[in-house]
Amino acid sequence: MGKGRIWPAEWKTYTDRLTGVEVLQLTDYKTHSHHLYFTEDGWYDGDRKLLFVSDRNNSTNLFSLNLDDGAIKQLTDVPDNDYLDACLRPQGDVAFVKTRKTISRLSLDTLEERPLYAAPEGFNIGNLSCTADGKFVMTCIQEDLSHRIRLDLGNGYVGHRELMEAAPLSRIIRVDASSGEAEVIYEANRFITHINASTTLPWLITFCHEGPWHLVDHRIWGLDLRNGGAWKIRERLEPSEKVGHEFFFPDGETIGYHGFRADGTNFFGRIRYDNTAMKETDFGFDTWHSHADGYGQAVVDGKGNVKTLCVWRETDGPRVLCELRCSFHSQKVHAHPRFTRDGKKLLFTSDKNGYANLYLVKLPEAFDTLPMLELP
Repeated sequence: MGKGRIWPAEWKTYTDRLTGVEVLQLTDYKTHSHHLYFTEDGWYDGDRKLLFVSDRNNSTNLFSLNLDDGAIKQLTDVPDNDYLDACLRPQGDVAFVKTRKTISRLSLDTLEERPLYAAPEGFNIGNLSCTADGKFVMTCIQEDLSHRIRLDLGNGYVGHRELMEAAPLSRIIRVDASSGEAEVIYEANRFITHINASTTLPWLITFCHEGPWHLVDHRIWGLDLRNGGAWKIRERLEPSEKVGHEFFFPDGETIGYHGFRADGTNFFGRIRYDNTAMKETDFGFDTWHSHADGYGQAVVDGKGNVKTLCVWRETDGPRVLCELRCSFHSQKVHAHPRFTRDGKKLLFTSDKNGYANLYLVKLPEAFDTLPMLELP
């Protein structure tokens, strides 16, 4: 039981009722399971294995799914745990795992695990992201204000605005991936989260000023790890405009994002870290996340009246790939669609059957056979 335990394959295929494409459901367990946050690539061992998080045995732990036979392996054994964050070293040999207020280093081969960093008293740890050279784990710590603000950010963003307005002391931390030596690179009295390391440039990350997107002073920021210099990326173009959920393209220099204009129009876009080469595409329905693969295609996860995954290719789209029907009720059941590295498949989470599970769908070679989205 616990670390190293193997569950038999749970996967099954079905034909999507809206488009006819084949969907592979990767997990099927009566609890929530989800892939890593969409900014993090969880594929390793030559893309034969996939990291994911699951609440099995009433505790949240890290697991690996083997794409050869569907077998599931438990990688951590943290008791009475309700949240876990992880990122993969680009070399694919090590995962960095955050539980409660500590970060540990986990060998994906031997499952040897050792503590790497602990937050100082009075601070909480944010998400993890590994630099492109694999030498450092980037994270942020925020002043813990739960004693004066009611917070439940993972379940309905309770206290989200209040925490932004309280302007907690936040620090961006660079942790040596081997020794655990930690260094403060940047700090400010802002609610800082969403640390995101470039996939190719070891000196570059983005971070955000968190809060309701139309109320934050500015959302997307760049940070040069060589000198601690920070700058705004993609300035707001009109009052009350919302922009966020930023991620790096495979080139490590282009940043994708999505947003909402004051008139209700949704859009997804891209921009280089130096604020050049911006391009945005408008569309007329609500979404929560977008992702692009660097090969000229993008996906958005519909919510509200549009409960599908919709895909664009250059000037063609949006086309419906498959049904999503995700509730977005909590962070564990956000869809977070993400293209595989070759751009041929999409990984996403949905709780359409009551529990969050992982799904993988192959994009048809004849893209124009997918139906165009018809708005209700």
